[in-house]
Amino acid sequence: QLQASGGGLVQAGGSLRLSCAASARTFSNYFMGWFRQAPGKEREFVACINWSGTSTYYADSAKGRFTISTDAAKNTVYLHLNSLKPEDTAVYYCATRPITRPGGMNIGYDYWGQGTLVTVSS
Repeated sequence: QLQASGGGLVQAGGSLRLSCAASARTFSNYFMGWFRQAPGKEREFVACINWSGTSTYYADSAKGRFTISTDAAKNTVYLHLNSLKPEDTAVYYCATRPITRPGGMNIGYDYWGQGTLVTVSS
């Protein structure tokens, strides 16, 4: 089970930290990813990380502003959102992807948590 939290309403330029707590199984052989879906748009990849934190991948829209990290002891993945813009408004989801699955890091996710809403006001 994946439980995302930490969303909320924030002004442009502000920051939020999203959390994704994993329970009931071990995800050591998985990448943990964050996606988002804005109103009227398709879901898009944001970032992913392996549990050791040694491999990270970011969408171009996230580079330089968002940071993904893990706390393996807490089975939790974080997405730090900085310098938020109104266009970052979306429901943010966490998901898992087996490390050995072929293909790009933005695809192949098959276990999803519920989303957490981030709203950025101008």
